[in-house]
Amino acid sequence: MFARVLDAWSSSMLRLARSFVSTHASAEEVVQDTWLAVLKGLHGFEGRAAFRTWVYRILVSTAKKRGVREGRSLPWSSVAGPDDGPTVDPSRFRGPEDPYPGGWREFPPAWATPEEVALSTEIHTLLGEILDALPARQRAVLSLRDVSGHSAREVCELLEITPANQRVLLHRARAVVRERLAGYLASGVAHDVQ
Repeated sequence: MFARVLDAWSSSMLRLARSFVSTHASAEEVVQDTWLAVLKGLHGFEGRAAFRTWVYRILVSTAKKRGVREGRSLPWSSVAGPDDGPTVDPSRFRGPEDPYPGGWREFPPAWATPEEVALSTEIHTLLGEILDALPARQRAVLSLRDVSGHSAREVCELLEITPANQRVLLHRARAVVRERLAGYLASGVAHDVQ
């Protein structure tokens, strides 16, 4: 059972750990240290939280300590950066004088089917680049919510942030990912990859 849990969770744990440390190798060590701490502390698990939440709390704590040791700092801009305006260009929507105000002026162009995109190595590479470029806290929230499937409450507990902060970080991260992917997919590159 432990081997199945280890296999199922380690990749998402690695992505989350990478949000706190400076290299992929450090993130791998954090995940390894986390699993060792879980094994050592299993007798102390009281069941007050879900087992997964308990493991991820250990991971976040271990990753934060490792990040501090590495001298990595979290820039204030990743927590409360300047408001860059709307996440979708307002000119793409119908105006108040239109019979259907607020609706799309024209629908966005059709993208490749999900199967085509999922099979594309290029899209995975691009997603990795987009995630790496996100501020650390946005990357952590997005990884926990959209990749690992944690609830908003769990993310708030794990990262020790407020629900409002979690929503803002998730919204900003999704907006960046959406915009970069839309530009990539609209360029037609994804249609050429089979």
